[in-house]
Amino acid sequence: MPDQPKDADIVRRILQGEVNAFAVLLHRYKAHALRIIQRRVPPQEVEDVLQEVFIRAYRSLPGFEPESHFKKWLSTIAVRTCFDFWRSTPSRHESPMSALSEGHQEWLESVISSTSVESTERCARQNEAREVLAWALGRLSPEDRMVVEMIHLEGISVSDAAELLGWSVAKVKVRAFRSRKRLRKLLSTLPGKEEG
Repeated sequence: MPDQPKDADIVRRILQGEVNAFAVLLHRYKAHALRIIQRRVPPQEVEDVLQEVFIRAYRSLPGFEPESHFKKWLSTIAVRTCFDFWRSTPSRHESPMSALSEGHQEWLESVISSTSVESTERCARQNEAREVLAWALGRLSPEDRMVVEMIHLEGISVSDAAELLGWSVAKVKVRAFRSRKRLRKLLSTLPGKEEG
């Protein structure tokens, strides 16, 4: 197997006018970008966001530093494109609790009142929990949503999240604290979540 050209060499060729060489980078990193996007946007939007990521990457090639790692550079573009997706999506903050289906409301009541869970029901409940979490995340601001997903759901470090988002570490820490608090408040208002 012949040596694969280095990413920086491919970028250099593209910038010198060999635009078709971008297909090599697209092929090399499409799966990586797809994994990032699939965790952050609704399934029906993944292909459009993926296309936008590579359009932005292509347009940003003149700013790529040859000593940088292309994969990490592309990861930053992918995360920021997902963030921009949520920023451009109409706000869902005002959605009423009734936006949850009757099945989700019943599930919440059963989870809260149930003391024993059988393993077959556990899988169904995990799916329901994912849907309820998606509902709650949809009510957060784009900034809060990205921080919750990256730090609390994916386990990305604060410093890595700051670098990917282009924010300061302090801003990420403050957002993480506030986001977690907002999410907790949202989830505490669900039906059947009464004190006592």
